[in-house]
Amino acid sequence: MPFNIGIPGLILILVIALIVFGPSKLPEIGRAVGNTLKEFKNATKDLMSSDKNDNSEKIDNSQNKS
Repeated sequence: MPFNIGIPGLILILVIALIVFGPSKLPEIGRAVGNTLKEFKNATKDLMSSDKNDNSEKIDNSQNKS
């Protein structure tokens, strides 16, 4: 983990979030964050796979021209 927060820091952040947003909104916020991370992960995976496909097509085309 890039940030060295630790367990006490996480507990403090959760308590502050509970105070600010209230107990009814926390599950909705967690769900939204989870969906956002999942979409980001899928998008980066698609970009990486399309980049690999583009590179392999360029290599194939350059080998066919030789």
